[in-house]
Amino acid sequence: MRHLLKSAGVAAIGMAAFGFAGAASAETLTIVSWGGAYTKSQLEAYHKPWMAKTGDTLNSEDYNGGLAEIRAQVEAGNVTWDLVDVELSDAVRGCDEGILEVLDTADLPKGDDGTPAAQDFIQGAVHECSVATIVWSTVYAYDKTKFKEGPTTIADFFDLKKFPGKRGMRKTPKANLEFALMADGVPADKVYETLATPKGVERAFAKLATIKNDTIWWEAGAQPPQLLADGEVVMTTAYNGRLFNAIANEKKPFEIVWDGQVWDLDLWAIPRGAKNKARAWEFIKFSTDTQRLADQAKWISYGPVRKSSFPKVLPEMQPHMPTAPGNFKNPLQNDFEFWADYGDELNERFNAWLAS
Repeated sequence: MRHLLKSAGVAAIGMAAFGFAGAASAETLTIVSWGGAYTKSQLEAYHKPWMAKTGDTLNSEDYNGGLAEIRAQVEAGNVTWDLVDVELSDAVRGCDEGILEVLDTADLPKGDDGTPAAQDFIQGAVHECSVATIVWSTVYAYDKTKFKEGPTTIADFFDLKKFPGKRGMRKTPKANLEFALMADGVPADKVYETLATPKGVERAFAKLATIKNDTIWWEAGAQPPQLLADGEVVMTTAYNGRLFNAIANEKKPFEIVWDGQVWDLDLWAIPRGAKNKARAWEFIKFSTDTQRLADQAKWISYGPVRKSSFPKVLPEMQPHMPTAPGNFKNPLQNDFEFWADYGDELNERFNAWLAS
């Protein structure tokens, strides 16, 4: 996952800041997420209300995703993270590997309209080892000052003749291969069927190769808006919330292109062996209730995963959500099973391709 306002690596937010003298039941949790505007939205919607309610200290740390750090902690028997915000493919794979705790998801709270959690969460939001919070998308954006008429389709991102200039893309095959196939004419609903074949993989890499020499590869979510702002690229893929922050809060002259957006979920997961598992689970239940999920959408343009939360999203924020009707005309949902099955193989292939 994704998000701007470059944060200092570790932000400790404790009871003292909220006037707590200390409570016998208070605990300290280390919660790991993606930094920037996204973590800020979590701090405002989840962390601060939780600390005010419980007196807990929440230490917020940033990472760039993946399971490597979680796996290393679990295998070393030294788990220092209590809760991690993970992408769906990592949530599924981490559960399969046994490095994430199994959760009692039947205990999730009802929606505030009384709807049972199983019906209130959107399909695919609750898993054996994880509970989703947001719908987010990987999209691309361009600098409006660079073009008289800007790009409008995913194919335009790959058109260096019509839209000359450097591109920015995340240094990973995920989403890039999907973008490449859609730009090459593969319908969204056929992308993973195509990518599951050797010929489809070759086709995707061939399309990526057409812009390889004009691409700057980014790794952290704060980078693409900065690359655009600095003029290092004229367009870049990015997380939609990062772009919203740059456009709405920093008044950058960027335009989001929603065509071919690859949408996904972010979820809470507890590393196996976390020292504060019980408290972390209570925090998950609190932060995924109706009001908290709606509150997060005040701060960033990621959609809540509870149906009962949508009516509570501020009207001025609704058009900026990935699932807004005007934005959701040609979307592709990330196939977490595909990436759980083929992720290692395609990562290896991608890294070798980059080095070649």
